[in-house]
This record gives sequence, structure tokens and C-alpha cells, in this order.
Amino acid sequence: MVRKGTLKDKPGRPPAGPPPSKADLVRLYVREGRSVRDVAIQLGRSKDAIHRALKAYGIAVRTSARRSRLRTIPLLDLMTSVGVKGIRGTARDLGVDEGTIRHHLKVRRGQ
Repeated sequence: MVRKGTLKDKPGRPPAGPPPSKADLVRLYVREGRSVRDVAIQLGRSKDAIHRALKAYGIAVRTSARRSRLRTIPLLDLMTSVGVKGIRGTARDLGVDEGTIRHHLKVRRGQ
């Protein structure tokens, strides 16, 4: 009798081939700083297979989120710039969207 929840009971397609080696992942993903997509292409595997292997080997996956450059600008300076140039002018000078300035001001002021 096979218990529910075991690997034998798991539906879906089995992995195609052996997982990539830890040495390859460390070299490409960690040392060279390549993306998961680039590593997958280089090793001839899918992105999902690379993600599974990284998790299995305990290699931390980098986030794709970038922190806003606006957090480095003091709030008073940002508010002064908006007061002088307006939202549109400040956004143009900083190279960000107007909505980003509005959201950033709202969050930093605690509204």
C-alpha cells in the first residue's frame, strides 16, 4: 500500500536527467554571478531544475528586487526639490517615475 503524500504518489513529470552538480552551480551562480536563466542555458537544464538544485544544495537564491535610489536622498531634500520643481521635474531629474516619487514620499512621511 502506498501512502498519500509520498514521492511515488506525486503526480507530474519526473525530472529530465540528473541534477546539475554543486560545483557547477557554485562556479556559475555564486562566483561568476550569473542569473538562474543564464546558468540553466549554460548547463542545458530548465530554470526550475536550477532552482530545485540550488535549494537542495542550500545555496541562497539572490532576489531580483532592487532597492529604490530614493532611500539614499534625505527626506527634507526630496521634499524641497518637489516644492521647487514639482513632482514631474523632480522625477525627471532623478530618472524615476512620478508615481515612484509620490509613493516614496507617502511611505517616508508615514501617511
